[in-house]
Amino acid sequence: MKQGSTLFLKSVLVLLGLTVLGMCGFILPEALSNENVGDYRFLVFGLCVASIPFFIALFQSWKLLSYIDKNTAFSQASVKALNNIKYCALTISGLFAAGMPYIFDVADKDDAPGVVAMALIIIFASIVIAAFAALLQKLLQNAIDIKSENDLTV
Repeated sequence: MKQGSTLFLKSVLVLLGLTVLGMCGFILPEALSNENVGDYRFLVFGLCVASIPFFIALFQSWKLLSYIDKNTAFSQASVKALNNIKYCALTISGLFAAGMPYIFDVADKDDAPGVVAMALIIIFASIVIAAFAALLQKLLQNAIDIKSENDLTV
């Protein structure tokens, strides 16, 4: 496999990272210091906290793509990276699920059902990512086990 075969995916990761970093670095601190935020201040702070596992998962995705570029995708390091991505996605989902009663209360006061819908989308998208990472982790582990058995047989 040629070096840079994952260039498009890496550029998407960089774009996602820069977008979230820009939001966490410029927009969210401005929103926290604004007096018009009201009850949404806790939600904005929650977004900053949820960005930590997001960046960890982004870094693990970068490492996984680097393993693919180096032809070492079938290794325990790839399985560990997928495991970390799974736990980061579950953490994000858990953070939003834990804050859901507050989100629902604030959205009910302001009559803003879109806030609840966005939180639900984040929760379910994170669960889907965690399930997909767990599936890939299991398949990759099975492939590694079969490969090691074949290496021992020959």
